[in-house]
Amino acid sequence: MGKAFESIRQGLIEATVHARGEPIEVRTYTPVAVDVAAVRARLGLSQVQFAARFGFSVATLRHWERGDRRPQGPALVLLNLIDREPHVVMRALS
Repeated sequence: MGKAFESIRQGLIEATVHARGEPIEVRTYTPVAVDVAAVRARLGLSQVQFAARFGFSVATLRHWERGDRRPQGPALVLLNLIDREPHVVMRALS
């Protein structure tokens, strides 16, 4: 059978398990905290360059680097990717 069939089949199985009240095994990803200033320095980018390259506002970046705020949600996931594979992210965004 095709990928579409398998996807629908898996969805139906999960829906049936959920409807019965049985627990569903799910793998979750929890991004780790990122030292944004260290990542930016390692890449040799200014705050303005880093913010522009990855789509953050400069003000938000400054808050992260000062520790006034912590990146959360999708921003934290993106920062984890930038930390691990910066050139892949740059290529994908170019």
